[in-house]
Amino acid sequence: MEAWVPLFDIFLNSPCPESEASLWLQQSFNASSTTTTTITTNSFLSLLTRTSDAIVIDSSSSSSPSSPPHTKRVMLIQTLPNAVQSRILSFLTFERQRFCSRDLTKLARKVLSESESIDFWVMKGARQLLDTVSDSNYEWVSSLNLDSEEDRVEDEFESMPSWLKDAARINDSVLPWLPILADELNLRMPFSTCGDDEDSLVGVEKDEGENLNEVAKEMNIVHPQNDPISPEIEKKAAWLKMQILMFESTLKTVSLANEIRELYFEGGGDSLTVLGLMEPWKADDETTSILISHLSGGSEEELGWPSHVLCSIVLPKLLVLEQPASRVLVTATIEYCKLHQRAAEYALLFPLILRIEGVNNPICDVITRIVKECLHQAHVSAFCQKLLCGKDERKFICLPCHQCLVSNEVVWTESLFNLFQNILNCNIHLTQDSVDQLVNRVQESAVRLLKSLKFGKFLLCLVNKCGPLLKSHKLSLTEAVEHTDTLVTKSILSKLASL
Repeated sequence: MEAWVPLFDIFLNSPCPESEASLWLQQSFNASSTTTTTITTNSFLSLLTRTSDAIVIDSSSSSSPSSPPHTKRVMLIQTLPNAVQSRILSFLTFERQRFCSRDLTKLARKVLSESESIDFWVMKGARQLLDTVSDSNYEWVSSLNLDSEEDRVEDEFESMPSWLKDAARINDSVLPWLPILADELNLRMPFSTCGDDEDSLVGVEKDEGENLNEVAKEMNIVHPQNDPISPEIEKKAAWLKMQILMFESTLKTVSLANEIRELYFEGGGDSLTVLGLMEPWKADDETTSILISHLSGGSEEELGWPSHVLCSIVLPKLLVLEQPASRVLVTATIEYCKLHQRAAEYALLFPLILRIEGVNNPICDVITRIVKECLHQAHVSAFCQKLLCGKDERKFICLPCHQCLVSNEVVWTESLFNLFQNILNCNIHLTQDSVDQLVNRVQESAVRLLKSLKFGKFLLCLVNKCGPLLKSHKLSLTEAVEHTDTLVTKSILSKLASL
């Protein structure tokens, strides 16, 4: 119980208990490896569900105000203040991936079983937790057979990892009952190859490398040329690639981050390619947050190690983002970008905005947070100047295998105009050249986005924030706005008329 006192103190006093408790839990996982106290998610749930006898005084009946007290079995969580109970349930919902879904379901059901005397916010938190971790529709409330449903559903928390299941299905396993592939076994054995085959492979890699270099030069991709990578480093990178996919504990992930850093700096060749061999972007978001939080520093050159960490771990995840990014990934990315602002510009902002399919809403939200929380206003203004006016200055860092996802031209989507609206709302002062280019993009997009409310809101924001810089464009901008048909069209025209 004593080990959990700081966590309960967070739930009692913190204004942001979910995020602060999550950080404490992560730090406690690291600290428990060096102490005799073991902090685990199972032990926390066991503590919350620990039952004891409590004296209950029934004062609900007005006819018998002096009813004698009686004892009742209650869980520890039910003895806490209602506000603390609600915060704990909210935290369990937020960090549900760290806990066993079956245990969370049992806890939520036990809390809801006291529906007659339960606090409203506690009930809401328990229902939200139950909705998140199960497919229940609350029909269990009127049913007595609760355990049969749990027995039919396999709990992912205690099931075999998916990577192990996939490996077990492969026919060329070394042993049918142990899913070790022949390629994985070769990584642990002395390497040997035929001379002719080796020469042919080197020739293919050389031709591919020359083609990629030409494409990179045309697209302003920062991709330095270095010596080839040794076979020993390739073997170790392949081994680390397998380890990245297996999240066992925070401590092992921190150790893995140190091994990645060591291999990167001892590579001697193209260090960016070394990271590409490890494919760290395939790790889940929780592993990714631990990796990048322990890969900060290591190089004073912002366009070296820090930018390589971002473009190899975070950027590939964001380039294919179609749903809102997870909170744990965004939080870790924000903290890293605060420390490495130039790396964030060249390894995240430029390639994301130059995404070949254009910026969408989830990517717009991530970029907006980076701009608001990580960059100085002057830095953002200079970035917009390079993006809008300096095509030759749009240099970015990207792994060769992800170059197909990035273009050298800006695709103007609704979400990109929304992004510039968010930038202007941060009181960013754009230069006259930047405003001129924005007006040109507005004229090109007005007919295509004539009914887009996002586009209309951007125009209204542009006129409000950059009015003095738009006087020379008053007629052309008015003509473009007249092509639109949104709820804010008349307001924009009225603003333009008063310039």
